[in-house]
Amino acid sequence: MRIAAVGDLHVTKESSGRLRPIFAQLEGRADVLLLCGDLTDYGLVEEAHILARELSVLKIPMLGVLGNHDFESGHVDKVVEILSEAGVRVLDGDSHEIGDVGFAGAKGFAGGFGRGTLGPWGEPAVKSFVKEALDESLKLESALARLRMDRRIALLHYAPIKATVEGEPAEIYPFLGCSRLEEPLERYPVSFAFHGHAHRGSLEGRTRVGTPVYNVAMPLLRRQLSPDLPIRLVELE
Repeated sequence: MRIAAVGDLHVTKESSGRLRPIFAQLEGRADVLLLCGDLTDYGLVEEAHILARELSVLKIPMLGVLGNHDFESGHVDKVVEILSEAGVRVLDGDSHEIGDVGFAGAKGFAGGFGRGTLGPWGEPAVKSFVKEALDESLKLESALARLRMDRRIALLHYAPIKATVEGEPAEIYPFLGCSRLEEPLERYPVSFAFHGHAHRGSLEGRTRVGTPVYNVAMPLLRRQLSPDLPIRLVELE
């Protein structure tokens, strides 16, 4: 299976016609497209409609998760509805099977990495923040647990490991992802994990058990991979 993955499209009202030529290049080169959040810039209904039109050139299965930008305007349900009508299966703690490959998706959340991971102690606001990270981790774990095949793929918006956010200012690492998202990837091993969000991070890294993790934020792919085809292509043997 040939997997195409990209996140952080940040579609605006002025994006019409800009992404279609990029997606058109996937014809014959990919069997599935994964969209790793921040698909819109402000979570506006109009932005979702524009993205749906840009994706209309594709005839392959499309799976996606939302990112923090997609929540900004409070129209999440409508954004999901529009993307679903365009053929994108939006995953939020859900799993989906294509052939003998299983896909599990969740947005994820912030919280930091390793010894710097924020713990649920102190003020109620801190405990609420950590609970959100735990809930997103449990969503991913539940989605992975439902998949009974050997080949599994995880897609997120927030990073599950520190290695793929390196390159960003160290001060914002805690807001780019959380090690709690790495734990489900170890309990239910995956072939690959994809995420976005870290525009100036690193292209790839590995979990503690050696699972490849790819940062597919489009701004990063434009700079370091290809300005003409800023989409990560990975073949699953």
